[in-house]
Amino acid sequence: MGVPDPLVIGVDYGTLSGRAVVVRVADGTELGSAVHEYAHAVLTDALPDGTPLGVDWALQVPSDYVDVLRNAVPAAVAAAGVDPSRVIGIATDFTACTMVPTLADGTPLNELPQYAGRPHAYVKLWKHHAAQGQADRINELAAARGESWLPRYGGLISSEWEFAKGLQLLEEDPEIYGAMRHWVEAADWIVWQLTGEYVRNACTAGYKGILQDGKYPSAEFLSALNPDFKDFVADKLDHPIGQLGARAGSLSAQAAQWTGLPEGIAVAVGNVDAHVTAAAGDALRPGQMVAIMGTSTCHVMNGSELREVPGMCGVVDGGIVAGLWGYEAGQSGVGDIFGHFVERHVPAEYVAAAREAGISVHEHLTRLAAAQPIGAHGLIALDWHSGNRSVLVDHELSGVLVGETLATRPEDIYRALIEATAFGTRTIIETFAKAGIPAEELIISGGLAKNRLLMQIYSDVTRLPLSLITSEQGPALGSAIHAAVAAGAYADVPAAAAAMGRVARNVYTPDEAAAAAYDELFAEYTTLHDYFGRGANKVMRRLRAIQRAATTKVGASA
Repeated sequence: MGVPDPLVIGVDYGTLSGRAVVVRVADGTELGSAVHEYAHAVLTDALPDGTPLGVDWALQVPSDYVDVLRNAVPAAVAAAGVDPSRVIGIATDFTACTMVPTLADGTPLNELPQYAGRPHAYVKLWKHHAAQGQADRINELAAARGESWLPRYGGLISSEWEFAKGLQLLEEDPEIYGAMRHWVEAADWIVWQLTGEYVRNACTAGYKGILQDGKYPSAEFLSALNPDFKDFVADKLDHPIGQLGARAGSLSAQAAQWTGLPEGIAVAVGNVDAHVTAAAGDALRPGQMVAIMGTSTCHVMNGSELREVPGMCGVVDGGIVAGLWGYEAGQSGVGDIFGHFVERHVPAEYVAAAREAGISVHEHLTRLAAAQPIGAHGLIALDWHSGNRSVLVDHELSGVLVGETLATRPEDIYRALIEATAFGTRTIIETFAKAGIPAEELIISGGLAKNRLLMQIYSDVTRLPLSLITSEQGPALGSAIHAAVAAGAYADVPAAAAAMGRVARNVYTPDEAAAAAYDELFAEYTTLHDYFGRGANKVMRRLRAIQRAATTKVGASA
């Protein structure tokens, strides 16, 4: 391999922070890691200069991403106690769809003084849902025209994705749209910063950019949406595609200075945090569904056949690994639903009790909830606090709690929310199975895997064995595996995953009595899911419209 005991680095860009891990190429052993929090976190209310944002906006500042390279990578190498000269490659993964509007040289528009106060000049984070109106129009037009690519996305394009966000940018700030030369996935922008070369990765291009069979939506289709959108693909989006695991370029002198790594080492083509994690669990075979559970959950799985799955996020040839069809689905809110409840709705005495016990409020509520028989709380919740990604693909939907009484306690609601997210995952799994893509194993990655009650509930609700990716940095390990392939240490990603992946099989298995009890609750969840989510009652959309009107009125008055 050229270097004794070579190492690679994986960098995972999440919603609030970036984390780097140093990994031994021979066996996947993680030698050191570090995390760097984004200085600006997520901008949901206002820009750094105080410019207010609208409802459902979620922006970020791209310089925060470079700070991860400057801080987390050197810190991980220091934590590993290794000579950086042993590092032969680096790879990154990112949240998606997270979009950066740039000049021709990759400069983000928000870094230009004249645009620092313009919201559309900033990064649109994956959970920016303010383009739902544009997504609705894309879906309606595509369905009316019978666009061949629409079934590849379960029949619906998400407001989170490249085209809806790009159309919103055009229609709300045409000056920024005109100044933008490239509409860049953050996954590719950070590789651009590492190498000095812009390479568009096949994963986000397929799942988020509607690239199917080598083609994007036609100029005719785009013109029908908005005449000024006709050349969006040709002028703003289209760019040469890099395949997953391939070398995007070499580490530039500037990036070597930032990271402390050797100039010229391999930099892998960018990837998505969820999709790259399948390699970390050596879960690349059909029937193995990987659930990356954090603030949201993304479900990815390979299949040997092309099938149309209603409400899936997409199916892409080679979207996870070469030679198989990669399927994606997801839930827009999971961990952040639990976090929101704890931060906003838990009374002071529970916080005090947790502090006295020396545990977190989450752990305290989990202990209390674990003592309950299934169904004892009398509640059903819908897990749509951040909208629904799959299988309804509607970010105008919102959370629901049914059955609350004056006797309802915080631990009751907390357990009902956990169950709701499990029911959401079961809905996805059953939809895939009905379409001919069955899941036989659920492999979990992410911090929520530490919650034993949550994991057992998921196994019982889905009636599937749960395996756990044992790395605490699953996406970063997956990126490191791709770095090893890009550096030439392994022939392909499956070979690297077999040697470097870290997984404990069948850690949780379903309890039949519990599963039967959950069947009854799941039937009620499904009734509510279809009533509010499939058009019988559009109260959630009406409330969003009222909210937007009221917010706009208040903003105008201010």
